[in-house]
Amino acid sequence: MKQESGRSLIEIIGVLAIGAVISVAAVKMYGQIRTTQTRTIVSSELEQLVKNVKLLTGARGSYAGISVDYLVKAGALNSTAAPIGGDGWSVTPSFDEKSFSINLVGLSSGECEYFAIKKQPWATTVLINGQEISGSSNCFSTNTNQISFIIE
Repeated sequence: MKQESGRSLIEIIGVLAIGAVISVAAVKMYGQIRTTQTRTIVSSELEQLVKNVKLLTGARGSYAGISVDYLVKAGALNSTAAPIGGDGWSVTPSFDEKSFSINLVGLSSGECEYFAIKKQPWATTVLINGQEISGSSNCFSTNTNQISFIIE
C-alpha cells in the first residue's frame, strides 16, 4: 500500500497567513527606517549648510545678504529645494546681521516632533511655530508646522 504525502488546505492557509504577517511587519519596519534615515540626512545637510554659511560670511563678520538664492549661487546649496517640508523655506539674517536663521515650513507633526526633541548642536535657539521650545513641543497635528533654527 502506497502512502500519500500532501498538505491540507489548513496547513497552506497557515503558511500564507504567517507570510502575510511577516510581510506587513517588514513593510512597517522599512517605513520607520526610511523616516529615521531621512531625518538624519536632513540634520546632516542643515549642519553642513550652517558651516558653509559661516565660511562664506566669516571674513566680513556679518550675515548681510544671506538667502537661499545667494547660497545656491555661491555653491553652498545644490538647489533651492527645501531639505524637508514645504518649498517655502528660507535662510535670513537677523536685524543686526550678527546671526541668521534657517526657516523650514510645511513640516509634518512627526518631523516637527523630531526637531523639537532632538537638540541640534549647531543651532543656538529653535523656534517651533514662533515659540521657543519649552516643556511642550508646540507642534500642530497638521502639515503646517514651521521651525526656525537661529544660529549665531
